[in-house]
Amino acid sequence: MSTIDIENARVWAVGSDIDTDQLAPGAYMKLGLEGIAPHCLEVVRPEFAAEARPGDVIAAGPNFGIGSSREQAAGALVRLGVKAVIAPSFNGLYFRNAFNLGLLLITCADAGLLRDGEAVSLSLEGTGPVVHRADGQTLDCEPIPVFLLEMVAAGGLLNQLRSRFSKAPKEL
Repeated sequence: MSTIDIENARVWAVGSDIDTDQLAPGAYMKLGLEGIAPHCLEVVRPEFAAEARPGDVIAAGPNFGIGSSREQAAGALVRLGVKAVIAPSFNGLYFRNAFNLGLLLITCADAGLLRDGEAVSLSLEGTGPVVHRADGQTLDCEPIPVFLLEMVAAGGLLNQLRSRFSKAPKEL
């Protein structure tokens, strides 16, 4: 399996119940991801899309990704370069859409301890991911199945399948 490294990532703290319309506003859905991403989280963090940098992470409260099943809600974060979302819980449809698109979701009961702008690193140790804070504190998180980590490392399900089938023997 490829590794997933997150080091010195800037945290964007958002609240609880971040829904898919806040991540991918319906008014912009006809514009595709390139038109949606600049409006990602604009109602809760107006500066987010303009200031987010590749490798940043989001720390959220419970119920991240509630709402509709639109995969653009995860796709907008991927397009902006967000490496992971750390939250106590995720909507089930959002959870699978995110992994399918290569976005790492980390279920962590203590995500609310993370502060806006702080730097964190992530390691995949033992039974689950560990978030390392600059002050030395660590947050243990729930295990992530290996097949989902492999999907993220590949850049999402489609990339994983392309790689797998490009290496498959051709039928005679």
